[in-house]
Amino acid sequence: MTVWVDGDACPVKAEIEAVATRHKRPVKIVCNGGLRPSANPLVEIIYVSEGLDVADRYISEHATSGDVVVTADIPLAADCIAAGALVLQPDGSRLTERNIAQVLASRNLMTELRAAQPLSQGGGGRPFGKAERSRFRQALEQGLRETNR
Repeated sequence: MTVWVDGDACPVKAEIEAVATRHKRPVKIVCNGGLRPSANPLVEIIYVSEGLDVADRYISEHATSGDVVVTADIPLAADCIAAGALVLQPDGSRLTERNIAQVLASRNLMTELRAAQPLSQGGGGRPFGKAERSRFRQALEQGLRETNR
């Protein structure tokens, strides 16, 4: 039972390490580089080659039932849900078999709309602050309790 982290742009790595350590769960942070190894023996940084979706493919190929995956990448989330993993986004929202199709369809629609208007300015994401970190921490805590059963 591993916590897999799509690590390159994950804003909640410290929260993941703290909660997973309390539950004595191994954490594997998969990234293209740029992250320093953790002194925590439960945390492993897995470096993959650079390239589009290389880290996502690695996680998708290794996450299994009973694992927790933390990612903002919707196609990766869909693959991990199909493998039986519990999937959390960094804002604490849970992606499940019940909602992933709608979330994936919305993501694909937004991608098409952005491509159709190449000169439009994107508004960026929502600010990420204490409330989002707290919500994520609670969601991960609950998810780890569920997968320990």
